Parts: sequence; C-alpha cells; structure tokens
Amino acid sequence: MASLDDGLTVPVWLAEDDLGCIICQGLLAWPVTLPCGHSFCRDCLQGLWGAGRRWSCPTCREGAAQPLRLRKNTLLQDLADKYSRAVGELEGAPAGTPPPAPRPAPRPVPGPPRRAAQPRAAAPKSIPEAGRELAELVERLVDIVRSLQNQRHLPESGPQNKLNVLGMAFSGGVDHSLTSPKLATSNKAEEKMRDILHDLEDIRGKLQENFTGKEPREEQRQVKPSEGLSSSSCPRTDQSLHASRFVQWAISPTFDLGSLSCSLEVSEDRRKVTVSHIPQLYAWSHDRFTTCQVLCSQAFSSGQQYWEVDTQQCSHWAIGVASSGMSRDQILGRTRDSWCVEWKGTSQLSMWHMVKETVLGAEKPRVVGVWLDLERGKLAFYSVANQEKLLGECPVSASSPLHPAFWLYGLHPGNSLTIRPVKA
Repeated sequence: MASLDDGLTVPVWLAEDDLGCIICQGLLAWPVTLPCGHSFCRDCLQGLWGAGRRWSCPTCREGAAQPLRLRKNTLLQDLADKYSRAVGELEGAPAGTPPPAPRPAPRPVPGPPRRAAQPRAAAPKSIPEAGRELAELVERLVDIVRSLQNQRHLPESGPQNKLNVLGMAFSGGVDHSLTSPKLATSNKAEEKMRDILHDLEDIRGKLQENFTGKEPREEQRQVKPSEGLSSSSCPRTDQSLHASRFVQWAISPTFDLGSLSCSLEVSEDRRKVTVSHIPQLYAWSHDRFTTCQVLCSQAFSSGQQYWEVDTQQCSHWAIGVASSGMSRDQILGRTRDSWCVEWKGTSQLSMWHMVKETVLGAEKPRVVGVWLDLERGKLAFYSVANQEKLLGECPVSASSPLHPAFWLYGLHPGNSLTIRPVKA
C-alpha cells in the first residue's frame, strides 16, 4: 500500500469560516468538538452553558443530561494556528520576517464585539463620537430586552403547566392558577420589563436625533395628521420603488416544511417561522437543514420578484436566497449558491456570499425588502419604513432555481421572522 511522503506538502485553501466559531464569529481558540461533531471555542461554550442554558450544541441543539467534559481538539487548534500564521504572512510582512506566533491564550467569553486596542496616548473622544457609541449600546440593550420578552412569552411544557390544564378541565374551565403568587410575580416582572423597554426606546430616539443624525424609529415618532412627505424628502430612483414598482412583482412566499430545521416551527399559514423551545420531531429528510434554517417552497429561475420580512421579533437573523441544492449543514451566505443580508445582534448589518462579508451599517432594519431581478442577475436588499432605503445589492446567477432562504440564531427560543404582505 502506497503512503504519502513525509516531506510532501499539499496546499489546502481555507477561509476563516472553515475554522470559525459561530458563537463569537471568530477563529477557533482552544477548540472543542461536541459528540454531534460541531466545534466551538471552549470559553464560548462555557459562557453559554454557565448562563443557565441546558448543555446543548448551539448549532444542532443536541443536548446532554449533564455537563460534557471539554477536551481540546488538537488537530483543529493546529490548523487554526497555521491559518493565523499564514494570514500574517499574506498581510504584507517583509521577506524574512518570522510568522507571528500562535495565540497563547483562548479568547474571552463572547459578548459585545471587541474593539481594536487604542493607543495609550489616543486623544479623548469627542462628544458626538461618544454619543454615537452610546446610541449603539442602547440599541443592543433594546434587542436584549426584546429577546427576553420573547422567551418569557413561550408556553411552559413542564408538569406544572399540564397540571394547570387538568385543573381547568375539572373545575369548569376556571383557571385558579391565575391567583397564584407565581403568576402575580410574573406579571410584575413583565410590567417592569415593558417599562425598561419603553425608557430605553425613548433614550435611543433622543440619542439618534442629537448624535447620529437619524430620526427616531417609526414606533417612537408620532406623526401628526398634518405632516406628510414633502417632495424633497421623498426617496429617489430605486428608493421609491416600493410604492410605485415593487408592488407589481410582490409575492408572499411560504416556508417549506421539508427543509425546515428541527429547531424551528412555522405557523399554520406558513408565513411565520419561530425558534422552537424544544427540538421538533419532524420526519427525517436529506432536504432538512441541520442548523436553524429554512427555504421557501417557491423557486425562481427567471423574472422579477419582491417580498418583505418583518424582523422585529428576532435578534439574530439572515435573509436571502439559495438554491435547493445548498448544503444542509452550511450557513446561508457561506456557499457558492446562497446570498443574504445578516444582522448579528451586535449592531452590525452585513451582506454575505462565498464566505465574503460586506459590512452595510450598524442599524437594524425593522422590515427587510428583498428584490430579486433575475433578468439583470441582481439581488437587492431594502430597509422598509416610511421610506425605502437601499441597504446593498449584489450579482446573482440562476444556474439553478433560487428559493427565499432564512436563518435564525438557534440560541434564542421564541425569536421569529414573518413574511408580511406588501403594501400598495
């Protein structure tokens, strides 16, 4: 049997996402591999599990009854170190300069995106700069509070919930649990959370007006009957297409149950998809995604289509298009046959294709409009509010039919995306 020469070097082309952690969106550091086969940074996993979540895989949500022993995957660590050194060489190091040494310590527990280290003698930030950063921080807090609200609204499926239902059945439909101290405490907590969210949104609106040059969001600004859009404030060219052109090609696609991940569930009309509180027992299918993703049943190989997605109840998401042949264990926008716009929940909106990221901005769109023009080979994303705002566009190829495609971060049960009717 022939064997490879010990001195033979075979070039292998890798992208950072091939060795990346989906929790911190960075290169693996002290990588560990779970029994299901998915790998993450050790500290990232410990940070999630230590926050009170059950010991489950962030990708496929396969769980365990007790904490797992996390051992370093030495092969992945070696590959990550080699990749890091190779990147350092490709970034313009002078000839003869030794490659950078591998990182000696694992990265910290995931949190808000880390900023590059500032020089010690850096000048103090101006008031507008500090105001913009404060506005971004408040935006993150709003997303966190909304995510907590979504999780609190989930129905409990444990024994206590079943006992309440049985109690109603034997007491003529009267739910005596409504008078329980537990529910009273829950109502108070819910009221407190609403008050906090209201205060945060009010602060966010004021910060946006004074420091970012943006108007308050639609839910904050009460428009007077006498107000309207003047000709000078109307969007130009493509920004006005929602009312004048897009409605002609508007569609309302529905989610495909065959591709639906077991971590997701859909509404009866198949236009709302939600991260499930527990894994669903769907029939096995090679078309089913292993991650929290789903395609729509409709597929397009020509023509022009437009649809809108409400993102207000989701803190981490990606919206785009993909072919039916997209690998079911890959993430939207990281393959040759998928394109998307993605909100990471960390004040960063990006467009993805072929593992290439294009940063679009730092503001989360409440409603995303998707314009697929296969006659011109173009895909465009819009932020839909009082006015249309072009977020970004990219070329697409329809070598195979394209489906509307969606990804929801699987660590936040209750997060949902809704395909809404397009207003004329």
